[in-house]
Order: sequence, then structure tokens, then C-alpha cells
Amino acid sequence: MTSEFKQRSFTAISLILLVALMFVSKIVYLFISLVVFSLSFVEFSKITSKIFKKKHIYKLICNMIFLIYISLFLLILIFAINDIYLKIILFSVLMVCIASDIGGIFFGKIFKGPKLTKISPNKTISGSIGSFILSIASSIFLLGLILDLNLSYKIYFGFLISLSVQIGDLFISYLKRKAVIKDTGKILPGHGGLLDRIDGILLGIPVGLTTMLVLITK
Repeated sequence: MTSEFKQRSFTAISLILLVALMFVSKIVYLFISLVVFSLSFVEFSKITSKIFKKKHIYKLICNMIFLIYISLFLLILIFAINDIYLKIILFSVLMVCIASDIGGIFFGKIFKGPKLTKISPNKTISGSIGSFILSIASSIFLLGLILDLNLSYKIYFGFLISLSVQIGDLFISYLKRKAVIKDTGKILPGHGGLLDRIDGILLGIPVGLTTMLVLITK
């Protein structure tokens, strides 16, 4: 087991425990939410600064769009802070997002094979398939605990979240490629920046929550 793998595993476990703590303590929930999205904006701004070195208006527009997006995201989290049912749903969506990431990593490393895209050389087709499989499996399990939904809806939910997570991941990878950087930062040992870890989640959670509301109202 390499030191890098140990470092990544330790950081991943720490993050999972932190997420669990967020859903137990309101103060931790609010504090971590504010810190995460503030640092995400800082890291995103650094990327746009490298991409648009002299085109300041483009950089400003991109930063404003991202700021508005994560602000709306933050409002959703704050709105859910006093509603246990919404927090359970949010936690379930987050777990499906994380399952998509884990599936991509493990299937990609085990089966390897052809690359998925030139945007991110480390991503493989097998990893993408693994993301869908684990995301759908976790969706079937978690939604089965909190909602009485048809199996096809649970599969659709997991598939849609995984697709959005992978698109979000590829989008940030594309920006990093344009900025000629490997990681968005160095705050997480073995993982890089905070945005490197939540890039897919930033798209996966809004899509997941919207889809969940549609399924519940059916």
C-alpha cells in the first residue's frame, strides 16, 4: 500500500466523519457549509485567473456565475438545517454522489481499459460504468429506506445523479486543463483542493434534490 493511497484513504475517512458530524450538530453543519463554499469560490477564482489572464471581464463574469450558483446551493443547505426530513433526503443524495465517485475510482483502478475522454486522462470507461453501478445500487438501498418508490424510479435516480456527478467532474477537469494545473489547491492531503473533491457533488446534489421532489410529488 503506497503512502499516497494511505494519505488519500485517511483524508477520505476524515471527510466522511465530518459530513456525519454536520448532520448531528447544527453549528458544525452551518460552519462547514460556509467554509466549504467560501474555499470553493476562492479555488474557482484561481482557476479563472489562470485561464483569463488578461481578459478580466470574462473572469469576472465566470466568477459571478459561480458565486450565484454556490450561493443558491448554500441557501438550500441553510433552508434544510431545521427540517430533519430534508436533511435525511439531502444526506441520501450526498451518499449517492459519493458512491458514484467511489465506484469510478475502484472500477477504474481494477479494470482500467480505454480512456473515457481526453479532458481527464485518468478517467476510464470502466470507471464511468462503475460510477453508474455503485450509484444505482446505493440509490436502491437508500431510497428503499426513506421512500416507497418503484424500483425503476430508484434506478433512474441513481443513474441521473451519477451522470450529473461525472459531468460536473469533467467540467472542472476541463477548466483545470485550460488553466494548466493538476489540482485546484493543496488543502486536502492526497486529494488536492476542496473543489477537486466536490466538483461533481456541486452538480449532483441540485440535480438529485430536484429529481427527488419530482419523484415525491408523483
